[in-house]
This record gives sequence, C-alpha cells and structure tokens, in this order.
Amino acid sequence: MTASTPSPRATLSVATLSVAMIAFNEEANLPRTLESVRFADEIIVVDSGSRDRTVAIAESFGAKVHVHQPFAGHGEQKNIALDHCSSDWIFLLDADEVITPELAQSIQQVLALGDAAPYRAYWIPRSNLIFGRWMRHGGFYPDHKLRLFRRGSARLSEGVGPHSTPQFQGKRGTLRGDMLHYAYPTMHQYLEHMDRYSTEVGKLIAAKGKVSRSPFAFFWNIVLNPVATFTYNYFFRLGFLDGREGLLLHLYHSVYVSWKYAKAWEDAKK
Repeated sequence: MTASTPSPRATLSVATLSVAMIAFNEEANLPRTLESVRFADEIIVVDSGSRDRTVAIAESFGAKVHVHQPFAGHGEQKNIALDHCSSDWIFLLDADEVITPELAQSIQQVLALGDAAPYRAYWIPRSNLIFGRWMRHGGFYPDHKLRLFRRGSARLSEGVGPHSTPQFQGKRGTLRGDMLHYAYPTMHQYLEHMDRYSTEVGKLIAAKGKVSRSPFAFFWNIVLNPVATFTYNYFFRLGFLDGREGLLLHLYHSVYVSWKYAKAWEDAKK
C-alpha cells in the first residue's frame, strides 16, 4: 500500500503571533484589551513607568513586560516593543483597543497559511468610540490602520509625535472584523488629549519652520484651515449623521487644528 502524497496545504506550518504594546497608567483599559488577545503566542508590553497596576495586570495575563524610561516618543517606544517580539507575525495594539472575535478569526486564518499568506502586511478596520458613540462617518470609519505584519518587515516612523505609523513597502491586504478603539469616552478626556497632542505637534511644526510668519499664513492656519477641516469632515464626509456627538467631535477637532498652529507660532516667538 503506497502512502498518499500530502497536499501542499497539509504541509504548511501555522505561523506564530506576537502582540506588541506600549502602556502608561492603563489599568482601566488593559484587562479588556489583553483578554481579547489571549490567542496570541506572545504579548510584549513596554511600560513607561506606570504608577498604577498596569504592570501587575499585564503580567497576570502572561505578558512579558519591559520597563523603559523615560518615554522615548510614540514611534520610538513602539519600535522598542517590536524589537522584543520573537514570533513570525506582529500585531501592533494600543492599550485602549480591543480585537473582536471576527478579527481574531481573520488573524488566525492568516497565521494558518504560514509562508503561503498572500501578503506580508494587513490593514485593520478600526471603529472609534468617542463621547459614548461609535462614530460611523466623517472619516472615522472604517479608520484603517496597518497593524498586522511579518516581523522585521515594518518599523514605525520616529520624530513625528503621536501620529506615528508603521512604514511598510509592498502590497497590503485588508482583514475582516473590526478593531474597537475606546478612544475618548468623555469630552474631558478628548480635550485633555487634544491639548497635549497639539502642544507636542506644535513643537514639531515649529522645528520644521512652518510657523505662520506671514499674515496670510497665520490667518490660514489659525482660522481658515480649521474651518475647511470642519466643513469637509462634517458636511462632505457626512459627519453630521453621527448626531450631537459628531457635531462636537468635528467642532473640537477643528479647534485642535487651530491650536497646533497657534502653539507652533508661539514656540517660534520664544
């Protein structure tokens, strides 16, 4: 009796997955986030000196915690987390994000293909909770993020503030299933973050010399650009369909645009 030749799919080995995260005082979010990635082979958490139970909670889920101080920057800190990963694939996750069961299944299907996976990086659709409402319009859904990629194939841009993104060369796929982002449950949290982010981004703008020196540039960046941003997102991208919460979001997002250029102008004066 001759042995049958195994099919190519039968010889594939399932790839492994590391989840890479950075954290600082995230005890409120971390249990929900880590519970959603229990299927991963490895969880890496780079902590920036949390003063709450962040480290203890991460370790209770079996995460490998690396304390790195001081905070090196968003892209820089996340690259440190990537460097600690040892699996075939990496999923980059924020501490206030959750992988839904449908997305987890999509990820596992990619891992099951092993080296036969058609892409080396994948876009993930993200849904954002803001002011207690899941935003579906105005450019906030599907908020695609490049988060799943082969280890060593992507690095985050550095020196660009809070909006650092993975840099990957090549074709990318898109997975099914949402990643839930518990972004700003309250307006207080949103305004606090936008104040902090606008300060950080304003310093970067000032360092690049884009400081609204002429009267027209000043008026454009401080007034017209925010108005154009609100008009485009709220009307043309249908942000008004997200109700009162959508109105507040796009109104205060346009204020953030004004803030960052005003702070850059002030930093340049100093």
